[in-house]
Amino acid sequence: MIRRETADGVCVLTLAQPQRGNALSEAMVEALIEGVEAAIADAAVHTLVLAGEGRNCCTGFDIGELPAAEDAGVAAADGPLLWRFVRIEQLLALLWQAPLRTVAVAQGRTWGAGADLFAACDLRLAASDTQWRFPGAGFGLVLGSGRLAALVGAARAQDWVAHGRGIDGQTALDSGFATALLPRAEDWREQLPPLAVDRATYAALKAAMRPARADADLAALVRSAVRPGLARRIADYRAASRPRS
Repeated sequence: MIRRETADGVCVLTLAQPQRGNALSEAMVEALIEGVEAAIADAAVHTLVLAGEGRNCCTGFDIGELPAAEDAGVAAADGPLLWRFVRIEQLLALLWQAPLRTVAVAQGRTWGAGADLFAACDLRLAASDTQWRFPGAGFGLVLGSGRLAALVGAARAQDWVAHGRGIDGQTALDSGFATALLPRAEDWREQLPPLAVDRATYAALKAAMRPARADADLAALVRSAVRPGLARRIADYRAASRPRS
């Protein structure tokens, strides 16, 4: 599910469920939180890299685990979903403020919560074929929007999210959403600059330059997610998104 490799101060966490597009299941989110916390706790690690195995980096929230509102009732279906989105938000906040260098490597579809993972990292490297999209607002969810706005500006972020824009590699690079484009995602090591400071100094610089967003982003998420009918809205969005024969 998550493959971890550490060498020379670099910890690589690879999402390793390519048959599911590396979609974020409940178990995968918990494994990622555990992996990020372990890297932070390891004083020998100065750089944490997130990558995805296969054609797509991460296709977002795993809606294959969607509870059935008809069977469970609205509150019973919405409660577990709210918890799962809160845990994703906590993972994003952990990456955003992590006291070490964080690097995202993307290719193919990097959608929804996968795009939010990308946005939460310090360096954002992407293969030229990467496609990003933020569909969560389509079912009424506000997740990661503040971090996206901090990277690309509020007006552009609102346009991307509210209009369901697809973002290609060149647009991502020109807007500052991606920090570099790669011929292939596996070439990321060649684009990783050596650190000129130690981990403690990097952490202090990051804390001084990166606005703390954890409380505001969690509050925005919860306010959007507690509106009754979350499971139904996601199910309706999924049905509307299926190709018609």
